[in-house]
Amino acid sequence: MQKGFIFDLDGVIVDTAKYHYQCWQKIAEHAGVKFSLEENEELKGVGRVQSLEWILKKTSKKFSQKQKDIWLEEKNQHYVSLIKDMTRKELLPGVLAVMEKIRDTGHRMALGSASKNAKLILDILRLTSSFDVIVDGKSVQHTKPNPEGFLLAAELMRIPPENCVVFEDAIAGVQAANAAGMLSIGIGKQKYLHEAIHCFESFAEMDQTFLDNLILVNE
Repeated sequence: MQKGFIFDLDGVIVDTAKYHYQCWQKIAEHAGVKFSLEENEELKGVGRVQSLEWILKKTSKKFSQKQKDIWLEEKNQHYVSLIKDMTRKELLPGVLAVMEKIRDTGHRMALGSASKNAKLILDILRLTSSFDVIVDGKSVQHTKPNPEGFLLAAELMRIPPENCVVFEDAIAGVQAANAAGMLSIGIGKQKYLHEAIHCFESFAEMDQTFLDNLILVNE
């Protein structure tokens, strides 16, 4: 039985949360609101437009759509300028080993990310060719927790959703995986990812038996 393994990007393959935080914090300052690192956890897996609206709900001030569009473009330009200097040293612990094991056992892999810069990041990290399918923020109309992206990834991999495994660091992504009928595995702190079927601080924390059962068992 061939399985499909779907990886979120930010916080699962590479640590981009710090870059998003820097960018959103700057926008929040422009809007006159405070934005903490703890609050940044709430925006993991959430699209750019929805993230801005979440931040602006913290103030009673009203902003025009034109101003919002300016901030969205400013945020993206700032973010792209930061990620251009990323190297493979920023890949999260253990993720490459798991990806290589999946590839060696003949399963299929997809990227399932809300980021519209996902392909750029994969190119920078020289990981694009590792995936059979790439579904990013430009591929879908609905963002997580809507399961559209994961279901599209499964369809493109030609793997039934029930035979798919999703690695996610955001509660919205975990909810999307569960809604799609897939096995959700949280990568991060359980207090944020308590709805995941399994949860590990990082790929490096997964024991060999768990990985063998997850990847190697095909029947």
